[in-house]
Amino acid sequence: MSIANLILFAGVYAVAVASPGPGIAALVARVLARGTGGIGAFIAGFVVGDLVWFGVAAAGMALLAQSLTVAFVALKYAGAVYLAALAWKAWTAPVEPVETPRVDADGRVRPFLGGLVLTLGNPKVILFFLALLPGVVDLEHLTFLGFAGIGATIVVVLGTVLAAYAAAAARARRVFTSVRARRAINRGAGTVMAGAAVAIATR
Repeated sequence: MSIANLILFAGVYAVAVASPGPGIAALVARVLARGTGGIGAFIAGFVVGDLVWFGVAAAGMALLAQSLTVAFVALKYAGAVYLAALAWKAWTAPVEPVETPRVDADGRVRPFLGGLVLTLGNPKVILFFLALLPGVVDLEHLTFLGFAGIGATIVVVLGTVLAAYAAAAARARRVFTSVRARRAINRGAGTVMAGAAVAIATR
């Protein structure tokens, strides 16, 4: 795979992942409502999910993806349920000063699984790879090195874009310090996550 094609893929991929959607909405709303605790694991779930779908597309397994319709639908609704649960937590969470350190009760596994399920249940991801890869990659002659190069590009681009969104949301969260403002932020974030859950469930 040529460097030019890899750069082309990185550019198109960056634009695609930076476009607001249910995943970005969930990420931003989670940071606004709960801070940055566990956000690294949440982002890692998105990255691994994209790598899975890239592997499926690169291996020419579109038919396999179609044959797993039941599992795909189950993942989609699992992602919607996860977002709905986060929305409920945001609405009912006690309001604390921003300066108060929070212990992330979810640890690292639950945020990671949440990000992973949201990505695997998002049809836009697999459709993106199936549409883009044939135009920039010779899949019939894709070497292990080329496969690894694209995988590394996915990790860097997606991780950077999501981290930038998380950082921006964290800065916005620190602006609002009053109890009333924090409560409004929590409930606004909960509403966004509930909307994202509906969007995922109805796709």
